[in-house]
Amino acid sequence: MQDYVKSSGNVFADLGLPDAEERLAKAELARKIEHVIKKKRLTQEQAAKILSVSQPKISALLNGKLAGFSMDRLLKFLMALDQDIEIRVKAKPLRVRRKGRTKVLS
Repeated sequence: MQDYVKSSGNVFADLGLPDAEERLAKAELARKIEHVIKKKRLTQEQAAKILSVSQPKISALLNGKLAGFSMDRLLKFLMALDQDIEIRVKAKPLRVRRKGRTKVLS
């Protein structure tokens, strides 16, 4: 008897939420932003100033409340934090998945 279900690797898809790929990508970008903020030892106020947003927006971002943040905005935040961004487009593997996906790599 199996008491668990193996994850697909995307908790948002596992929960049946719409736009699961985008939600996961945004969560991963937010995690990277948090990592950079911690690495630079920035306060929320300092990060807010660099990113031209209010401190409550930084708090929301760091607490995973991403509804008010587009992928584009998160990418701009990373660039403002002196991070390079590389985007790679490639064909999906044949017959492995029904459609393409978005993935954030380290």
